Amino acid sequence: MPVVIAEETLHAARLSPSDFKQEIAILLFAQERLTLSQASHLAELPLLRFQHLLASRGIPVHYDVVDFEADLATLDTLHPA
Repeated sequence: MPVVIAEETLHAARLSPSDFKQEIAILLFAQERLTLSQASHLAELPLLRFQHLLASRGIPVHYDVVDFEADLATLDTLHPA
């Protein structure tokens, strides 16, 4: 589902569209509403780069068994056996 953010809002926040996506991804990850993989995808960043972004903000990576299983399911979807 596409979400439209008004240019005025982006300008007021001094964010580009890609920066806005990264900020939302960071927020949702920090709130444990998205897995690391999901947040990385939303931010449109490779996983390692997203992890570096989190580290630069002092946000720990909370990666547990549920996250691991979700990532495995995502990989299965992307690369079926």
